[in-house]
Amino acid sequence: MGPRRLPVAISDPAALPPLGLPGLNPVWSRLIEVTESGSAGGVTHGWHLLDNGPELDALGVIPVGTILCVHGNPTWSYLWRTLLASATEAAASGAPAWRVIAVDQLDMGFSARTGRFRPLARRVQDLADLTDALELAGSVITLGHDWGGVVSLGWAVDHPELLAGVMLLNTAVHQPAGDPIPAPLRLALGRGILGPATIATPAFLATTLALAHPPLSAAVKRGYRAPYRTSARRGGIGGFVADIPVALAHESRAELDRIAEGVRSVTVPTLLLWGPRDPIFSDRYLDDLVERMPHARVHRFEGAGHMLAEDADYAAAALLWLGDAVVGVPLESSGPVSGAVSGSVSVSVEPSETAVSGNLAAWAAAGTHPLWHYLDELQASDDTALVDMQPAPRAVSWRLLSLRVRQIAAGLVHIGVKPGDRVSLLVPPSADLTAVLYACVRIGAIVVVADAGLGLAGLTRAVRGARPDFIIGAAPGLLAARALGWPGRKISVAGFPAPMARLIGVEHTLAELISLGQARLIAGDGLPPEPAPSDAAAVLFTSGSTGPAKGVVYTHGQLSAVSRALSLQYGVGVGTGLVAGFAPFALLGPALGARSVTPDMDVTAPKTLTASAVASAVAAIDATVVFLSPAALVNVIATADALTPADHAALAGVQRFLSAGAPISESLLAQAAALMPEATAHTPYGMTEGLLMADITLEGIRAAAASVAQSKAVQAVAHDGESVPANLTANPAAHLTAHSTAHSTAHPAGGVCVGGSTATTRIRISALDASGASVGDLSEEPDVTGEIVVSAPHVKDHYDRLWLTERGSRRGGVSGERWHRTGDVGHLDSAGRLWVEGRMPHVIVAADGVVTPVGPEQRIETLPDVSRAAFVGVGPLGTQQQVAVLETVPPARRAHRAPEALAAAVRSMVGTPVAAVLVVPSLPTDIRHNSKIDRSRLSRWATGILSGGRWVKP
Repeated sequence: MGPRRLPVAISDPAALPPLGLPGLNPVWSRLIEVTESGSAGGVTHGWHLLDNGPELDALGVIPVGTILCVHGNPTWSYLWRTLLASATEAAASGAPAWRVIAVDQLDMGFSARTGRFRPLARRVQDLADLTDALELAGSVITLGHDWGGVVSLGWAVDHPELLAGVMLLNTAVHQPAGDPIPAPLRLALGRGILGPATIATPAFLATTLALAHPPLSAAVKRGYRAPYRTSARRGGIGGFVADIPVALAHESRAELDRIAEGVRSVTVPTLLLWGPRDPIFSDRYLDDLVERMPHARVHRFEGAGHMLAEDADYAAAALLWLGDAVVGVPLESSGPVSGAVSGSVSVSVEPSETAVSGNLAAWAAAGTHPLWHYLDELQASDDTALVDMQPAPRAVSWRLLSLRVRQIAAGLVHIGVKPGDRVSLLVPPSADLTAVLYACVRIGAIVVVADAGLGLAGLTRAVRGARPDFIIGAAPGLLAARALGWPGRKISVAGFPAPMARLIGVEHTLAELISLGQARLIAGDGLPPEPAPSDAAAVLFTSGSTGPAKGVVYTHGQLSAVSRALSLQYGVGVGTGLVAGFAPFALLGPALGARSVTPDMDVTAPKTLTASAVASAVAAIDATVVFLSPAALVNVIATADALTPADHAALAGVQRFLSAGAPISESLLAQAAALMPEATAHTPYGMTEGLLMADITLEGIRAAAASVAQSKAVQAVAHDGESVPANLTANPAAHLTAHSTAHSTAHPAGGVCVGGSTATTRIRISALDASGASVGDLSEEPDVTGEIVVSAPHVKDHYDRLWLTERGSRRGGVSGERWHRTGDVGHLDSAGRLWVEGRMPHVIVAADGVVTPVGPEQRIETLPDVSRAAFVGVGPLGTQQQVAVLETVPPARRAHRAPEALAAAVRSMVGTPVAAVLVVPSLPTDIRHNSKIDRSRLSRWATGILSGGRWVKP
């Protein structure tokens, strides 16, 4: 069945756009007559297009290539105005010059109205007719959006001799026969709706423009509406909608299929820029494009949608990518930056000799071993591997854990899980989670670990963004997955009544997988070849404390390097008992050969952990190592009075205590150490992208503090012209106190000392410039504040489908080195210790210099009336005002300005101009750690308050 024919406008010639459309330079507009190929008598049509070629000629520069931009429906070349301006400005500044040609497709924009319906194949040929008339030659980069993406890809497939690259914004080249088309398009195609919605009224155009985030200005909307003021000029809008090949018999279906298959042979550099909030082209269409073009770089602009060209700075991303991939040297990466790891990978039942020996050699070269190494080595051991504390303590032996992992792995293979498939784990910390995780990594599936600590909204973004092929979950996770439309085939860790299972969409249970896997193992089918160290193993998500949570991709080799780093630093290995109050560390227990347990707690609320629960967990496995987050630690100390003599006896057996995830004070660490009197207290420094970068003990923190006090005292004495007393090093603080009033404004940067780099890590600093940007060379020079940059074998491989973020996170170094920009700001001292001063986005750029927040916060928190402080900037960079936001003792009941005496004390402690001191009942923190203060949110809140807004809680 062909498309429903619509009344289209009579022939109307091409015209120039009206003057005054925002962002549209009139010198770009040009008209050209193009002969329609295959037409009788040489029919010609007028095209309107935007072209910065004349401007480049005026600059005297020669383009390195042409970007051919094709809009979709119902937009026009106006969509690409930012790229034309940016490319021209870049050329004027000496960057590689790109000619940008943005077309108005026939019957659209200000090109001619042809008076006839133009199906997809005709539109692809129309574009070819135009490029022939323009005599395009050399390097051509196609850029398309919406239907323009399909048309541009058709041109790309047909012109391999000219094609140098492909760029796409939200589009699609394939509609699965069994899947419904997007709801907005179904509505527009409805009987009796198509004509009125697309031609007779501007409803379709208005709906599309309303998809921008944030909303478009009235002036920009007028720009998009300019070519479509009358129904006679909107025939092309209706024609495009009618040309959607819903049915297999649609006349454009064959052409769409041709293009969809043809792009598989397109191997030129490719960039996919995507708005995840698109109700039309959702992430499933991105997945399809990635599967067809696995070499593509991908960047998802979180928060952007269908009108990505209006929602995000796509032009800067496009020009940056062109510089890397087409003009210069592509970004170095040890893996596909797009995260495109799924695909048609064959699974052999029995590993080949070559594959196994090759992987063993690769592991040997990496100096480590696979994550499942101890599950194989200890598979005959009845010693305890882990303990489940809920609902009652239950020990699981290495023998049982190893068997369960093999059974589940074989069961997953049986139901079709392949190497490279993504499996989202929505299972609470437990033996089930551990067994499922190790089963997935053993067969080469990529585990997606987005924990409940992200909150429901953050978890939804994470799972949808990772696009898992399978979801293995407990009831709460599966119910959320169903309700919120998370992708992936569903597997339950527990049984459901048949009606409920059908409602949720559960296809298998964990018990079924175990049974299927056991049968497969008995039959001798075995498992697929072991993954190699370079294969992707996991996608872990950041906490989202400074923006939407990012997916961090680790390879098998990098995760093994994490376990090796922990083993080298803390002696964790076979025979060690590990209590992990932060679930990811419990999951590393089997990789280390250690007994592990997660205490009885709500993992989404670390503050629910009690001292008694920690003691019970320690006793359950005779733990020698305990890891707790700072937020959990606060409540552990607060509930210590409930400890029994038996609890104290259990805690006395702990040898090493670790707390990390956010800065931790010396006093908090000391109180925890008092509960575990035989333990050495450590606070590691790291992040999701690198879990162990530096480490310091409680004694080290005290030594660092004494060193700072001594340095201040020496500076104070030197300032007064005195000789340094002989006893200064013995009691620097006492001497400093005598000078504190005179030198209260001479404060150093401050920060939290996190110690020296671990055995396999190197740490450098990139100094900040006057604008707060980290532009300095990587250096170990002491007392230079800048961004903290790290290198280690266990640093992440790349961010998942965040090419632009990944590119920005890397720093160059000696060939073969990988340096990661942490986003933290700090400095090294003369002893090589690292001091963290805050986050890069929280650096305050005032008129008199750059200020980092942690130092002022620490000084404010020494005041007896203050329990916690945040130090933020308000206003534009370069003239930001400094604002202190406090939690007080006792807590305030509402937000208000600080009393004058407290404000004066804060200003005295800070030592730099403070515009305002505000008090709140509680400071906003991230969900996962409950301790990382959201300074960006506070800055926005303080801006509103100081601008006369309501005194609401931040």
